[in-house]
Amino acid sequence: MPSAIVPESPLYDLTTAVDQSANALQISPQTFKSMVGVLLDVVLDQQVPAWIWVKLPKGESWQMEVDRLVTDGDRLKGLCLLRSAVEELDPTEASRPATSFVESMLLETELRNAHTTVQLAADTALKGEFLVAVWAPGFSAMLTAQRGRLRKSSLTEAVTPTSELSEAFQEESGERRAPLFAQFQFERGVVQRSIQQLVGLLASESVDLVGPTPYPQLQADWTSALAQTATQSELDLASLLLGKHIQRQEELWQRAMVHRKQAELVNVLQLQNEELTNTVRSKDEFISTIGQELRTPLTNMKTALTLLNSPNLKPPQRQRYMELLTKECDRQSSLIGSLLDLVSLDQMAERKTLEPIKLSDVVPGVVSTYQPLAEEKGVRLAYTIPEDLPAVANLGAWLRQIVVNLIHNGIKFTPAGGQVWVRAKQQGDYIQLEFKDSGIGVPVNEIPKIFDRFYRVRQSNGDDSGAGLGLTIVQQLLLRCGGSISVKSRPNEGSIFNVLLPVYQVNVPPAFEHLGD
Repeated sequence: MPSAIVPESPLYDLTTAVDQSANALQISPQTFKSMVGVLLDVVLDQQVPAWIWVKLPKGESWQMEVDRLVTDGDRLKGLCLLRSAVEELDPTEASRPATSFVESMLLETELRNAHTTVQLAADTALKGEFLVAVWAPGFSAMLTAQRGRLRKSSLTEAVTPTSELSEAFQEESGERRAPLFAQFQFERGVVQRSIQQLVGLLASESVDLVGPTPYPQLQADWTSALAQTATQSELDLASLLLGKHIQRQEELWQRAMVHRKQAELVNVLQLQNEELTNTVRSKDEFISTIGQELRTPLTNMKTALTLLNSPNLKPPQRQRYMELLTKECDRQSSLIGSLLDLVSLDQMAERKTLEPIKLSDVVPGVVSTYQPLAEEKGVRLAYTIPEDLPAVANLGAWLRQIVVNLIHNGIKFTPAGGQVWVRAKQQGDYIQLEFKDSGIGVPVNEIPKIFDRFYRVRQSNGDDSGAGLGLTIVQQLLLRCGGSISVKSRPNEGSIFNVLLPVYQVNVPPAFEHLGD
């Protein structure tokens, strides 16, 4: 962290000459502005009949503090604005014109009679100095600051308090700003002598006054005001300042919380937007894939019909083309049926809530339905479902579709003489439903792909019929009910599909997710 050099300063020397124990704090402009705001808050809230001397940068944000004195300072005895050439603490303020709000308001307010603008010379000794001095019978305070020069050596002896607010400001701005060396005085005698020396310094310079009161009369008024005795203890003033400082810190914290929540909301909205974009992209890809899948069997059927019209076609060839037509018709029917299943199950998810379902009420019926198909192919189909298993959280149509697709998959890829088993057992808060077959198995490199839409494992007998959506539907349904599916398989050693279904609990959330996303 770069340190700073304290330049020679008449304002700094004034305060130090009055109070030898005064220490300068190395702070950011934002911290100094906060302290100025706290002091003016107390003056305005307590309606203190004070004399105030102000010299601040000409940036818009700083001018707002002066605006408050004009609009709300009805009880002020006098306001002296010290102005010099443009002095900016924030480079971003340099391009903004100094506001004329104060001057326009002074034309319409009683404060105009007690207001004086002291236009300092371009070479004033107070160049680069800033102050707020308050003097009243029951109130006295003086804040002074001067700009330092950054250097890359070790830290100076000035006190450098940490400030998360100033650090955050500097991080957001991305600019390195010169620090300020500030002093805060609230001891009445010190403030009195400091203001007296400030008045003397102004008298020694060539200045222009804008105001109704001649300078000699103004000096007399200041001298008379500085002679007034105190009516309020310094402890009371410290309590007021501390209370107002805490209030400001709380307001800053509240605003920071609001900004943080807004930032979090923006992040959430960005994530939702990305999810929606991905969903739309996924649906577009899905529709494109559907078009390709529907076109393939239609193209094959059209080719077969064209060849069937050939006058030189031999009976074996005619039979082969007829079988191709039948196969492609079955494939087209399977694809359309699977798509209708997706739409139907998706619509069901929007309006239904997961319900308790016993496996013993679903699996035996599906096995009975597929028993003739298994026997026709020479495959033994069996199941073991204990009656005492707890109910699972699902929808009846969903669970039936899961069992149907996995049993059909097992029979399809198991040759004659093989077996397909369905077993169930409880594992903690889940029911494991196992589908095991002694079929042709799945190559290791194919396993990660088998749940992809329209993906079909190439069989050794060349039968790649089917829509390629069966396992996709199973996986999507399990995701919607909080379940999962895994597979173990090796070529020519069969496959094991392990399905985990959550045991039904009270207050199971509704299945609002969409299939096919």
